[in-house]
Amino acid sequence: MAAYKVFFKKSVEKDFGRFPKKDLKKIINRIGGLAEDPRPPGCEKLTGEDRYRLRQGSYRIVYSIQDNELTVWVVKVGHRKDIYR
Repeated sequence: MAAYKVFFKKSVEKDFGRFPKKDLKKIINRIGGLAEDPRPPGCEKLTGEDRYRLRQGSYRIVYSIQDNELTVWVVKVGHRKDIYR
């Protein structure tokens, strides 16, 4: 399987500054794994959207996959209580 390229929406990069460093490292590692497998075990397709959700502890990573371009766009990362507001 070919590796995907992972991109971040600008708002996601700003959100990273709010997370504790130990959590941020785990989140970044989890996102990095999407390059090899954009649909890892435990990911869920969001109902009514072309997006997926992946858990990392109490954080959620919301992303979209473009298989024809081999890209993954991370569109939102946040605490589980804040992600669906």
